[in-house]
Amino acid sequence: MIYAVANQKGGVGKTTTAVNLAACLAEAGSSVVLVDLDPQGNATSGLGGVPDDHPTMAEVILDGVPFRDVLLPTRVPNLSLAPGGGGLAGAAVELPNRQGREGVLREALSASAGEYDYVFIDCPPSLDLLTINALAAADRLVVPVQCEYYALEGLTRLMETVEAVRARLNPDLRITGMLLTMHDARTRVSADVIAEVRRHFPELAFRTVVPRNVRVAEAPSYGEPVIRYDPHCAGADAYFEAAKEVAARA
Repeated sequence: MIYAVANQKGGVGKTTTAVNLAACLAEAGSSVVLVDLDPQGNATSGLGGVPDDHPTMAEVILDGVPFRDVLLPTRVPNLSLAPGGGGLAGAAVELPNRQGREGVLREALSASAGEYDYVFIDCPPSLDLLTINALAAADRLVVPVQCEYYALEGLTRLMETVEAVRARLNPDLRITGMLLTMHDARTRVSADVIAEVRRHFPELAFRTVVPRNVRVAEAPSYGEPVIRYDPHCAGADAYFEAAKEVAARA
């Protein structure tokens, strides 16, 4: 099963969600790959980084390097990383000139179809061709939504993009759900946003809400997901519960 983790709004916990959902399911014994499709490469650095001479997803997208050749083991058992980085900015520029540009990633992943229980794609914070490639390749979509005032801004456009991808490129794409992140129980706005998302999207909103947690913020600087950096903190507990929901909704 291939999951895209996407939201064109930045700062919503998208990469943190992709890294920790992948790590939780790997810790539970599933074989998992995390694909870093973001030119910022935060998912890659958050799992320990990549050697300077190692190919990345940019080479897969632009040069046809086999997907298997970019995979790296991580500190999490059963979790492999397909690293991203700055080279993907060039891919976003060059892809519009390619024939079949929306299906490049789907074709690259097809060679490894069925080898892994879960593939998570961390998308860039935009609706550019890299994100379109992820949606065209994915079976399911997870949308992180920050518990702040502008959380619902842009969700309509994302839903319109999903419908367009279904119509033109990937009729099997389904939304697994919306995961509310960075919840601060001390503020009224967090509770209001949760209520609004659950009112507008009652079947899509996850039961689990991820709290704002300093250990979640610290973990990437140590090259680990929070479930390994501090497996007993509130953030780790929340991501374990969210991973259970992902598995159940599949």
